[in-house]
Amino acid sequence: MPQGGRGLLGRVRAWAGATAVAVALCGVAAPSAAALPGNFWGVAPQATPTPEQFQRLKRGGVDSVRIPIEWGAVQASAEGGFSWNGTDALVAGAAAAGIEVLPFVTGAPSWAVKPAIVNPAAHSFAPLSLPVRTAKQKSGWTNFLTEVVRRYGPNGSFWAANPAIPYRPIHTWQLWNEENFKYFVARPNPVEYGTLIKISNPVIKGIDPTAKIVLGGMFATPREALYRKKPPQAYFAADFLEQLYRKMPGIRSKFDGVALHPYTYDWQDITEHVEELREVLKANHDAGKGLWITELGWSSGLPSASNGRNGFEKGPSGQAAQLRGAFSLLERNQARWHLKQVFWFSVDDRPGACNFCDGSGLFGPGFKAKPAWKAYVKFAGGTSG
Repeated sequence: MPQGGRGLLGRVRAWAGATAVAVALCGVAAPSAAALPGNFWGVAPQATPTPEQFQRLKRGGVDSVRIPIEWGAVQASAEGGFSWNGTDALVAGAAAAGIEVLPFVTGAPSWAVKPAIVNPAAHSFAPLSLPVRTAKQKSGWTNFLTEVVRRYGPNGSFWAANPAIPYRPIHTWQLWNEENFKYFVARPNPVEYGTLIKISNPVIKGIDPTAKIVLGGMFATPREALYRKKPPQAYFAADFLEQLYRKMPGIRSKFDGVALHPYTYDWQDITEHVEELREVLKANHDAGKGLWITELGWSSGLPSASNGRNGFEKGPSGQAAQLRGAFSLLERNQARWHLKQVFWFSVDDRPGACNFCDGSGLFGPGFKAKPAWKAYVKFAGGTSG
């Protein structure tokens, strides 16, 4: 997710203004979703929804929910066991409501990878590297991943221990989150990420041969990619993917789909981000791969001089307008772009998590629906109540 500043696509340029967007969207309506995959519309919560909130999401037409499974939260010490309470609550709530789960397996505990500060002002830390530099890191990661898939995958221990919960095993696994951006790995590196994919593939496929592996959602245009720092703090998504193919021969057989976080100030700029990524796939003879949009969103907050007039803040009606424009675009191009799923970030507001997370939710305090939720429901084919 964006942490501040403007989105940039290879070269610096300014995005169009919010007023022009609102005017352009006045006549936008949600076209029929009949041809879309059955699990197309998803959401990403910032906090664990209650059972009642999961049910409301389902009534609204939410098909899927994207959740984190963080190694550091699950295994706090090298000698300790695994604590699944937080993840169990998310999986159970979604399954009970009939919502599919897409997990992104991510993070590294400090005992495995040294943390590095990436934003001193916010006291924000990330693993210095991916857990692939030493034998201990690799074995720790693959052991953790093994436990995750054996718990929530087909015939997993979670389902055996909870027979009253509808059986909805996880078959699609996303590896890491924004691996091209310093906020999730302080020193992003395409070769290290390729190594993570290569060591993770046999673990997942060995337990569930039918499983799908999706690359972590890449932030399309982190401005830090322009900084002349060594090692790099970030890469543009298309550059990162291109280097992954070029520097890791044989990597195309190790994953089943790519994922993108096309955060832009205005929905019209999504096309450029998506098509740039698809060009990389085509150039590497991998055009058949599916694309997941695992984060996309704007804030209902009002821009002000005190926050530098954050371009992601659109106000309640502007947030809904951005959703309508983006969802119409993605729905129209679903087949051409091989889009598999789209996840709105987020369900709820969470102050301080990022530069627009305090207003990114479809629901505000008290789980009160915003105009964006009503817009979402029209695309998803549910009811807003």
